[in-house]
Amino acid sequence: MAFHEIRFPTGISLGASGGPERRTEIVTLASGYEERNSMWADSRRRYNAGYGVRSLADIHQVIAFFEARGGRLHGFRFKDFSDFQSGAPGAAINPNDQIIGTGTGSASTFQLYKNYISGSQSYARAIRKPVAGSVRVALNGVEQGAGLFSVNSAAGMIIFNTPPGSGVSISAGYAFDVPVRFDTDFLEINQAAFNAGQIPNIPLIEIRI
Repeated sequence: MAFHEIRFPTGISLGASGGPERRTEIVTLASGYEERNSMWADSRRRYNAGYGVRSLADIHQVIAFFEARGGRLHGFRFKDFSDFQSGAPGAAINPNDQIIGTGTGSASTFQLYKNYISGSQSYARAIRKPVAGSVRVALNGVEQGAGLFSVNSAAGMIIFNTPPGSGVSISAGYAFDVPVRFDTDFLEINQAAFNAGQIPNIPLIEIRI
């Protein structure tokens, strides 16, 4: 099993459906009250890329991509057009979009995160697949030049040449992809049904890296 640093065709992913999934165990008590327990610490995204297929040329492209990935064997990048950058949709990427850590004076490597905030609750999602060339970084709100840090775009890590000082706020802005794989080893495509307006089923599922 390997991860291929290649993106699923964006023209097809633009029309895909899907989003985050949680796993919650719910037990209804005799009194009618519920006990709820989250089975996963992190959400996992699912998609159906079939909704983005609009032509036989698209189908041919998907078949080639599926075969080159070995079905479910190898992971790849997927652009989720509903959530693909650090800031608000349509906004320019800003180095102060997301707080990703605080300097210690010795640590030089920091994971990219995206924080989802609603009311007093929040969720920090680790971003493993930033888009190369899109990452901007700031220390205490001041953008850092590209020569002062590097980006591991395969793991979502920022590596500073010099460790940020103790207490320094580290923020970043970026575009990102979701690491996924096909959730089937059988790509069933009925061309007659497609010509009649029925979409093929192309399930994708996020993988943890």
